[in-house]
Amino acid sequence: MEIMHECCCGLDVHKHLVVGGVVSVTPSGERQKETRSFTTMTAGILALADWLTAAGCTQVATQVARESMGVYWKPIWHLLEGRFEVLLVNAQHIKAAPGRKTDVRDAEWIADLLQHGLLRPSFVPPRSQRELRELTRSRTTLLAERARVINRLQKVLDDPISS
Repeated sequence: MEIMHECCCGLDVHKHLVVGGVVSVTPSGERQKETRSFTTMTAGILALADWLTAAGCTQVATQVARESMGVYWKPIWHLLEGRFEVLLVNAQHIKAAPGRKTDVRDAEWIADLLQHGLLRPSFVPPRSQRELRELTRSRTTLLAERARVINRLQKVLDDPISS
């Protein structure tokens, strides 16, 4: 198979752990693999970014594990977005291959697929649109909370026992 990217990384993201697998091609044409684990705290993600920069990676594919249910990729995306070309990949498309049972193997498998151009990224809106969505959702939540407080206060005032 043709190699599309000389150095790339696959990330297997969980709540407290990110496993990164870097696959690169040496000048002599040999493929090298290296895997490391990082915490999902900011310092851990920045250490991951530094490791990827030192390895010469330009492409990063992020898979969010099934148990994470959707939001654990966001801090990683926000911190890596400006430094690398980041792809968010649906775990359903990658998990089809049998025999991979560990996070390390998952990360290496994602990197292998990315290196050969076999991953289809999910759509992630631009930063400005994501920020507007967050602001709109926060406003909606605050308005709903305000209505609940007003209703509770009205109930207390209407209660004949409290009069």
